[in-house]
Amino acid sequence: MARRPSKHLRPARPLSTSLARAETKRDGAWVVQAMVGGRSTKQYTCPDCHRSIPAGAAHVVAWPRTPHVGAASAVDDRRHWHTACWNRRG
Repeated sequence: MARRPSKHLRPARPLSTSLARAETKRDGAWVVQAMVGGRSTKQYTCPDCHRSIPAGAAHVVAWPRTPHVGAASAVDDRRHWHTACWNRRG
């Protein structure tokens, strides 16, 4: 069996777009994760425009960096947003 070429000789792959990142908006600090199309299996409702985000559509998932009082974790407060609605928040 032939050996694979060294990984150091292969071109670098781009980082996944689904990695969570930190963003600060006018209402506080958020953890944001992009959901690529085809990855989501449920339909969600955008909290900004109140329109549906169909299953399989690319969108953004965001949750506060710090949980609200009484929440087990900040992830309990995560919401699914249309990418344009999230970017418009400022």
